[in-house]
Amino acid sequence: MMKKLLLLIALLLLALPITAQETKKGPKEEPKINVGIKGGFNSSMYFTSRLELDGERMEDVQNNYKVGYFTALFFRIHMKRHFIQPEIMYNVYKGEIAFNKNQNKENTLPEFAKLNSTIHSLELPILYGYSFVKSRPYGMALFIGPKLEYVWKHKTFEEFEGFGYSDIKEELHPINISSIIGLGVNIANIFFDFRYEIGLTNISRSITYKENTDGIRSRGKGISINRHRNVLSFSLGVIF
Repeated sequence: MMKKLLLLIALLLLALPITAQETKKGPKEEPKINVGIKGGFNSSMYFTSRLELDGERMEDVQNNYKVGYFTALFFRIHMKRHFIQPEIMYNVYKGEIAFNKNQNKENTLPEFAKLNSTIHSLELPILYGYSFVKSRPYGMALFIGPKLEYVWKHKTFEEFEGFGYSDIKEELHPINISSIIGLGVNIANIFFDFRYEIGLTNISRSITYKENTDGIRSRGKGISINRHRNVLSFSLGVIF
């Protein structure tokens, strides 16, 4: 998937000379609907509203960002300076949360645990945008809207370290909702897209594990996590 993303970006860069030639030919009438493709990178942080281990609530949790990637196909429906833009995206998110298990115990050496996540998802953002700069070949627009996400369970991978239990598995909610706000800049049919995404739902459904004492699989108060994902992303694309 990473190779395909890099290939897409390379093709978009090769399209720049063609775009410059088309710009010299002068303006043409804008179609009512455009189709576009894009690819880019994201930086994810998993903000934890509640994390409990063995009945103790961990207040000091570090949210460490990691870089993922995505590709997308989108449609832009124009209404003068306004537009509606539905998208179909394939996203790979990576992130880490870490904490000191002994933070509630005085005069105790720190002992760290962490959770690394790599989540694959299929997504459907529906964005409303307003072009406050629209003077061909240049344009700039603000956009906002909701996003529906479906977690691809069989591609998702998570690694628990230092939690004190074995064979830990987290079940994620298959459907999650986010809100998006962003800025897009275009030169002719090449554009750059910057956006910030705020997760509105807790992505963690439940956690199961094996007790180290008897090996029986448990679902209880040993580990409990509520977290949502915030994402900063950048993309490069072409609109036809």
